[in-house]
Amino acid sequence: MQAASRVEERAWERQLDTQLQKLLKTNHQDSIDLALNVLFKDDLGSYDVLMDTVEAISESATMVEQQDGGDVTWQSLLVAAPILAWTRFSIATGNIPSELLNTLSAHFSAHLLAEGARLAIAPTLYSIDQLPRTHAETYALTSKLAAAAHKGGTIKPAAREAETAPFLADTRYLLVAIVAPQGAPLFRWQEPQHQLHFAEERNRALEQWRAQATANVARLLPGCGIELLLPEAYYVACREADKLIRPISIRAAVHYLTNTLGVEASDLRAVIAGFGEEAADIQIDEYRVSFTMRQSPDVVYGIVWPLYGQEDENGTPMEGPLAASPTPLTPINEIVAHLNDAGIAHIKRINERYVAEYCDDCGAPLFADPTGELVHAEMPEDAPTGTEHFH
Repeated sequence: MQAASRVEERAWERQLDTQLQKLLKTNHQDSIDLALNVLFKDDLGSYDVLMDTVEAISESATMVEQQDGGDVTWQSLLVAAPILAWTRFSIATGNIPSELLNTLSAHFSAHLLAEGARLAIAPTLYSIDQLPRTHAETYALTSKLAAAAHKGGTIKPAAREAETAPFLADTRYLLVAIVAPQGAPLFRWQEPQHQLHFAEERNRALEQWRAQATANVARLLPGCGIELLLPEAYYVACREADKLIRPISIRAAVHYLTNTLGVEASDLRAVIAGFGEEAADIQIDEYRVSFTMRQSPDVVYGIVWPLYGQEDENGTPMEGPLAASPTPLTPINEIVAHLNDAGIAHIKRINERYVAEYCDDCGAPLFADPTGELVHAEMPEDAPTGTEHFH
């Protein structure tokens, strides 16, 4: 944070990288968490530096091999390929058949990778509950996949994955390790011939990935609508998917309610309230959207709209070259816009801020009804049963 030159900054970075690699390799996640907790309370700038570094180290690896009497270093990056999925039924997870894995690997390599880069895809379609839970677990998975990509080996599917709660809209992930000689490009838009127009090339790569892989991924997710996002570095891709699933959750909820209850979207009312941790001045960490019939106070369904990163109730500050553009929508206005797009015009905002509360029996979040009382969302007794859950 206090380096006076890039030379000094790089020297500190190398020392920090080396220390973090030792801790991650020996599974000392508790030491990292303790340091992050202390810095979060006392020094947010240093907290950001440490968090960025531990994420970078856990999603990358290097390997050295002998070639022609000298050492050649290979670099690896753990990449997530997110899939947004929505359904009235259930969204699958689990093992990917080998022939389908080979097909997806071929499309990934042909449309996304730079010349000379190699890859290995984990043979599992992950839900968020099944992703690595710590930086140390991410580091271990990165190392295993990177070794397979480097040597051309195969990876066994996980013996047993964590249970996944069924949601109407959720994200699934392919996890991929990409390896290339150190300093060489990993993705095709990083190649020299594309660098002047890398954004256009990246968009073309995404279009090709969607065109070629969507039908194959759909075989893994029967009964679902799906959208493939751009495969990117693990943590960036996961955060982007977390944000982009939110509007789909609204559309999926309205679609489910109108079909299950046999009503029109205009017959529904939405109630929006802000929730956060217990404190004297509650900071909003998430909005919860309740759905009722227009003429009834009973909450029949609800979804959660979490806030991420720099987001707050006033909106996310713009960064980079678009900073001078018009102010982005605040989260609550974005929620209202998506509700309107889904056909819901009757929307009530509760100005009171709530401590995030959950049902003692089932753990489901509690939602505000039109009077502001926190209640459990309950479908009518005569509604058809399904696998729906709150998101």
